[in-house]
Amino acid sequence: MSNLLYSVIVGLVQGVSEWLPISSKTQVLFVSTILFGLPLNVAFAFGLFMEIGSLFSATFYFRREIWSLLHDRKLLVYLLVVTIVTAIVGVPLYLISDQLLSGAYNLGIPMVILGAFLIVDSVYIRWSRKVPRTGTLNEMRMKHYVLIGAAQGLAALPGVSRSGMTVSTMLFMGIAPKEAFKLSYLAYIPAALGGFLTTIVFSKSEVKIALSNFDPTGLAVAIATAALVGVVAISALLRFAKRNDVYLVTLFLGSLAIVIGILAGYGSI
Repeated sequence: MSNLLYSVIVGLVQGVSEWLPISSKTQVLFVSTILFGLPLNVAFAFGLFMEIGSLFSATFYFRREIWSLLHDRKLLVYLLVVTIVTAIVGVPLYLISDQLLSGAYNLGIPMVILGAFLIVDSVYIRWSRKVPRTGTLNEMRMKHYVLIGAAQGLAALPGVSRSGMTVSTMLFMGIAPKEAFKLSYLAYIPAALGGFLTTIVFSKSEVKIALSNFDPTGLAVAIATAALVGVVAISALLRFAKRNDVYLVTLFLGSLAIVIGILAGYGSI
């Protein structure tokens, strides 16, 4: 029963945190480190692996937009360019992060660093909301696609929120909030698939270690929970994420991570 409970907890964390600008992979990293005692690099790879659950949520929720790709050439070009740039930026950053975390035996220092990233995220989100925003996809050009793809690629770093980076970048460009969220979450679908495949290709051993904590039923429960919770939560969380004070959530989590990291580091001395 405890293993199933842990699976549900991991699924809940992934299913909820993906749709807020708080870096879901980092929240899964924290939870799986605490619950299973995973090394940081293993927990990091597992956090990216769990994107598969939210991928199901997004694919179901945005199925009409996905279907529209058959006759919306501009949206298709946007997704192709953003996805390619994301891969170019994100894969090397993921590999570098994986190597750095593989030598981190003290959770304190990485948690302080992750907390600092979350605080920078909150500042970025806060300032992006001061820009007047009425633009749409039709007003965007290739340079905008590249910038959005680069912002999404930066989210391969632990502690950096994909949704926070992409939505904030579009808000800085003057894109209307409703359009920015829609475009961000559509771009998430190929990015999540790419992130999942990246862990399978480049972090196979880490993923095997993480999955050894689950039996097939437990893994299915974790992924299904993330998917189901995501479908239920997307609408409500997107409404909340449009609030001007959503940056306070990221600021709080970043500050909390730093405090816990300092305490953990002090306790290991």
